[in-house]
Amino acid sequence: MKQRRLDVAMLWVCLGTAATAVSGVQATELASVVRPNIIMLLVDDLGWTDLGCYGSDLYRTPNIDRLASGAVRFTNAYAACTVCSPTRAALMTGMYPARLHLTNWINGSERPYARLSIPAWTKYLKRDYMTLPKALKAAGYLTIHAGKWHLAPRSLVDSAEEDRNYFPLRYGFDIQFAGTCSPGTYFYPYRARGFDLGLADGGKPGEYLTDRLTDEVLKVIERNRDRPLFVYFAHFNVHTPLEAKPQYVKKYQAMIQEGMRHHNPTYAAMVQSVDDSVGRILAKLEELKIADRTMIVFTSDNGGLDIGGDPTENRPLREGKGWGYEGGVRVPAIIKWPGVTSPGSVCVEPITTIDYYPTFLQAAKVAGDPQHNATVDGVSLLPILKNPAAKLEREAIYWHYPHYHNVGGMPYGAIRAGDMKLLEFYEDMRVELYNLREDLGETRNLADRMPDEAVRLRAMLHAWRKRVAAQMPTANPAYDAKKDAESGFLHTTPPKPAPLPKIEPPG
Repeated sequence: MKQRRLDVAMLWVCLGTAATAVSGVQATELASVVRPNIIMLLVDDLGWTDLGCYGSDLYRTPNIDRLASGAVRFTNAYAACTVCSPTRAALMTGMYPARLHLTNWINGSERPYARLSIPAWTKYLKRDYMTLPKALKAAGYLTIHAGKWHLAPRSLVDSAEEDRNYFPLRYGFDIQFAGTCSPGTYFYPYRARGFDLGLADGGKPGEYLTDRLTDEVLKVIERNRDRPLFVYFAHFNVHTPLEAKPQYVKKYQAMIQEGMRHHNPTYAAMVQSVDDSVGRILAKLEELKIADRTMIVFTSDNGGLDIGGDPTENRPLREGKGWGYEGGVRVPAIIKWPGVTSPGSVCVEPITTIDYYPTFLQAAKVAGDPQHNATVDGVSLLPILKNPAAKLEREAIYWHYPHYHNVGGMPYGAIRAGDMKLLEFYEDMRVELYNLREDLGETRNLADRMPDEAVRLRAMLHAWRKRVAAQMPTANPAYDAKKDAESGFLHTTPPKPAPLPKIEPPG
């Protein structure tokens, strides 16, 4: 079935509403349309098993678990990329990173002696896209960004004044808190050029960044409780540097037992700070009596950073951040929309980051820009929010990462269609084929046993790359195996899959 685009007419038909271009909507008409608040909670580097409701044996997340109990929890949710910046760009535009040519994190690592030369990818999000905040703002939403942006040009990271031209306020956000790539430290005073954007009221020793950002978000929500809000809270947690509240670290140190899958007390404490933030947001929505008209989405930008089981452990998934295996791209995802989603439901239908753009526009009854909509790759999740057993109308989900990652990931492309997933590694163009329903850990390569399926999926992957004009790596004339081996990268070939743990996450 042909990949669906964001169809404006169908979007409005599904809602039982006459289609009206946003640009032509009058203020009185905007006021008459009931639009839900939308709160997008994106955690940095949170792995698929890093929550209580996804099977962690150490991390305590009672507030996120409570959110999940009143929502739809997805067990086959994916990030658009195995690293952060492309996923964030995909969220803002609804487009695959390959289509955007924004396929690596902005400060992406170079590997001059590797077998392949990486393409000259776009190292920032172009400002002419109809981003989510632009589309929602045009419909009367107050748009708020808090936390990590990481979509400003690499060449400008040392120039705070020029950076501002590529920060959230230039992409449709009305309010911005923070907005840099990294805070330098999670404790006040935070060390990063331009990091005080929106945090100019000072701070105090011992103040933890996640708490401070939550404070600011809650103030804006309270002041604007009577108008539709789009809050994009992009947590810096749980990305390195690993820093957490000492009392939380001490708590988890006492909880760790031999044989636990998760065993890093500082990482566990960072996860708890995210959970505290979610709990405070849920409490504020209840206090203001606006919870029943607020959609909340909780997910991650890529798989957990798993280097030999540290700082987190993604098993039963294979590998982690930087890799095309499930540990690098499968993420937790929870969506709560009162009156639409059924509390405590579980959905196994595969979804991915690009789907949030059309979903949010449909939820907000916003048509968006027709020209941009024609290039949106995602599909609205409304059918499976209403009925988690439903199926989405698309053939497959795709990935394209023509880069080397500093924690070992290699250039690859991938496709998931139904239960089958094929990976193509660009160094030698070999393929690996897995049945994810039967082999979640990607331990049994079926390419030789199912050659027809491998050929079919590979042809689909190649056709998709052509449709989106994906940039491919090329042979590197400076390739030097010895120098490359001395470059400090963790892997030069994909490691063998690790054995599965005894405990697997529910669902």
